[in-house]
Amino acid sequence: MTLSEKRDALVETFTLLPDDEERFRHLLTLGRRYPALDARYHTDDRLLPGCISRLWLQPELRDGRCYFHMDADAQISKGIAALMCDFYNGETPADILATEPDFLAEVGLPQALSANRSNALASLRRYIKAFAQSCLQPASA
Repeated sequence: MTLSEKRDALVETFTLLPDDEERFRHLLTLGRRYPALDARYHTDDRLLPGCISRLWLQPELRDGRCYFHMDADAQISKGIAALMCDFYNGETPADILATEPDFLAEVGLPQALSANRSNALASLRRYIKAFAQSCLQPASA
């Protein structure tokens, strides 16, 4: 599925949900269904900066595509991270850098989040972009 197709599917899903409460329930479900991050990666160096809750990220580049493994100690944060990581999983670094998660604003998600969660969402996007950018950098000799 292309990023455009993923975007369209997410917009459709979230616009079918009648209110913010249902959207949050959906985020909780996404977080519960996301594959668990191995506990050995629950280390301080893998914590997302700027997130009040503890959100661990383990990115990987495999066969020229980015994958993001994560876990969080707060269910809403985990759901938000699951949404973002799933959106970008399996994409090339160039596609990640070229594609903003504009569907979030379209479905009203940032407006429904607390200031802390909105900051965490922005930090997560910066982290994903930084990882994708690092994958495009030539290896140092």
